[in-house]
Amino acid sequence: MALRLLTHSQRSEAQLREGLVSREVEPALADEIIERYREVGLLDDAALASAIARTRHRERGRSRRAVGEELRRKGFSHEHIEAALEQITADDEREAATELARRRWDQLGSVPHDARVRRVVGMLGRRGYPPSLAFDIVKSLQRADTEGDT
Repeated sequence: MALRLLTHSQRSEAQLREGLVSREVEPALADEIIERYREVGLLDDAALASAIARTRHRERGRSRRAVGEELRRKGFSHEHIEAALEQITADDEREAATELARRRWDQLGSVPHDARVRRVVGMLGRRGYPPSLAFDIVKSLQRADTEGDT
């Protein structure tokens, strides 16, 4: 049963435990299974948290805050979350947000200016970026448009 859960998708120890207990496995037995799987290398929360952080940030453009929230929901420990998030620097985060915003800004070229600003800022906010960063990036995009028009 535990192998089937892990075959479907990688899971944190907390997710595997929850899956086993929901299938009426005694909690003590679930803990033993998790310990054994950890020993033989089938479970590695640190490596999984790190991989999730990398893919969510690089492939989906998620902010550190959004990645951290996802890792917390998946049941990773505070230490594993912090270690995973260390690989995303403030520069990486700004670069990803700028790229996302630039693509969306360009897509919305025919939309009225105020709506364009709201949509781009809103998109960044949904990905976990702080409003101050979102507005700063949009201002840069507006300046680039204005300078391009002259």
